[in-house]
Amino acid sequence: MEELTDSDRILVGVDGSASSIHALRYAARMAEAFDAPLEAVTTWYYPAFTEFEFATDWSPQQDAADILDQAIAEAFADDPPELTRHVIAGPPSRTLIDLSADSAMLVLGSRGHGGFAGLLLGSVSAACAEHAHCPVLIVHERRAVGASEDTP
Repeated sequence: MEELTDSDRILVGVDGSASSIHALRYAARMAEAFDAPLEAVTTWYYPAFTEFEFATDWSPQQDAADILDQAIAEAFADDPPELTRHVIAGPPSRTLIDLSADSAMLVLGSRGHGGFAGLLLGSVSAACAEHAHCPVLIVHERRAVGASEDTP
């Protein structure tokens, strides 16, 4: 895998959730406005406490790559912007924080797949907002007036 080093880049974390797809769209607009390279990153890892069976035909890296490809297709249909895709092994928060050291901005959705629906921020977006080495933009999905907390 190639090394990420462009300090002018707009980096966006993508986990396939609706929130991250919204963040991907927003990051693309930011990259275009600032004439900056756009890099989409998806991470994968095995939590230390997880037991799993090895399947010879299963690749978590390929699953993550598929998630990233599907998110880009959902965000932009047949007209994706110029962007670089990266699938990186490692825990999401730590990986994105490390990558933020060489980025102009980190863009994240406010909520990923896990956690509790009522929280304002997910654990990854909260950790990155606290510890990233560059500005962090956390994109909230727009909600219809009168929508409930768990309605996107």
